[in-house]
Amino acid sequence: MTTPHVPKVAGIEPTLPAPAHTAAPAAPETRPFAQLAAAHERLAARFSDLTALHDLTGRLARTDTLESALHEVLRAGAALIGARRGLVTLEPPDGLGPETTVGLGLGPADIGHLETVPRRATPLGRLLDGVRGASGGGTGAGADAGAGSGVGAGAGAGAEGSTDAGAAMAPDAGVAGQPLPSGSTGLPTELVQPDLAGDPGLDPRLREVAARLGYAASYAVPLISDPPGDGPEGNERAGRPLGAAVWLYDEPAEPSERGRRLLAVYRAYATQHVSRLIELHRRRHSEQTLRTEMLPARLPRAPGIRLAVRHAAGPHGGGDWYDALPLPDGALSLSVGSVTGSGPSAVAAMGRLRAALRAYAVMEGEDPVAVLSDLELLLRLTEPARSATALFAFVEPPVADPLGGPAAHKIVLAGAGHCPPLIIGEQRTEFVETSLSAPLGMLACWEAPSVELEPLPGETLLLYSDGLLHRTGEPVDRAFSRLHAAAAALPKSVRQDPEVLVDHLVRAVLPQGLADEGSPEDVVVLAVRFGG
Repeated sequence: MTTPHVPKVAGIEPTLPAPAHTAAPAAPETRPFAQLAAAHERLAARFSDLTALHDLTGRLARTDTLESALHEVLRAGAALIGARRGLVTLEPPDGLGPETTVGLGLGPADIGHLETVPRRATPLGRLLDGVRGASGGGTGAGADAGAGSGVGAGAGAGAEGSTDAGAAMAPDAGVAGQPLPSGSTGLPTELVQPDLAGDPGLDPRLREVAARLGYAASYAVPLISDPPGDGPEGNERAGRPLGAAVWLYDEPAEPSERGRRLLAVYRAYATQHVSRLIELHRRRHSEQTLRTEMLPARLPRAPGIRLAVRHAAGPHGGGDWYDALPLPDGALSLSVGSVTGSGPSAVAAMGRLRAALRAYAVMEGEDPVAVLSDLELLLRLTEPARSATALFAFVEPPVADPLGGPAAHKIVLAGAGHCPPLIIGEQRTEFVETSLSAPLGMLACWEAPSVELEPLPGETLLLYSDGLLHRTGEPVDRAFSRLHAAAAALPKSVRQDPEVLVDHLVRAVLPQGLADEGSPEDVVVLAVRFGG
């Protein structure tokens, strides 16, 4: 069969109909490529979220104090939700403390203004006290955004989920695209106040303070770290906040859904870290209280003598001690020492030795060698695994000057492996030559001769622990030279007051001061000024 002929028309090319057996050309297939691009965007967003969370949690993990950790939580939260200022309040529900408030971009005066707002009207108060429907505006969510969230779960869902399931998320969802689990406490787990000025139910004082400080919106969340426990008591304690944080916006705004969910993931880790630091803070506080109670509450008064002391314990220390005990007839015993070891056990051992030393001082204080010998015997019998250094001085009763001048004093002292004392005055600044001896508990029988010293009126005897030398970070001989040079350079006005003298010496020898938490060494500095 032949194709029918179509007549030609001048200037027009006739259109031939397509054969019946020829298929129409197919349109290019674009859907698989679009799905692949969307999946790539989702994976890129997830990777970006994971990287940001990894960096922020890494910075938080490097904090080792509560204050630094709370500052980092505020800084990270502000970065995640786009705020500039913030405030976090810590109030552990067990009432054992510590209770503290830390601000980001807020000074003490600003925090003071915020504290004048009635607690029931503030976001922090509503979250911590569980106040629902209180005046003050904002909306609360009943789902705990922090509980049960994890970076690993978000990453797994993104890598292994089907393409159709992922398409339901926003292209920039990332880790923030994970659904929030339901809370079980019934308390609000976030409070949003997107426009304070436009909220008719806002507390008047809160409105006034917000206008004064220049913020127009806020977003607050609790810090919840306690997981549900076993039994009714555990369930009752579950979900009770350790504290709460609020971030402030300069303009009416609220965090995006993605920012809120990223903050929820970060908060799940942050509250656990803060909880651990609370326990560490409590342990350190208990040890500090124990150390303080083991040492004299105040220094005694003695005729013609003025005393001053500075004491600082390292984070794992507590074995250094000092003592000044009035004795009959106006005599005075002085002692400094150090027990080996660290932590509560060293503090307890220090307390036992100091108490024993006091008893020996009352019975035989005029003979420092006998006092240290008895202390060494007690140490070997009761603390065979420990050793200790000690310096004991007996200040005899003052002898009146027949010409009416300052009373004269005489000191008898003995040391067991301890640093020699330093005598400081206008005419001399020198170390007292004590005989070399081993620490207590190192030999089968300890014994060393005593040394007598007669300080002149106006001179100061300085007793100290070896931590003062070790904290300089220099070899011991250079540290001794540094201490001697600092004492010799003291102005006359400084030498007249033992309190000023001690502070001046500490600053000269330890520029970082006694509050150096990075040093493990205990420090004791006891100054005894005679007459003058």
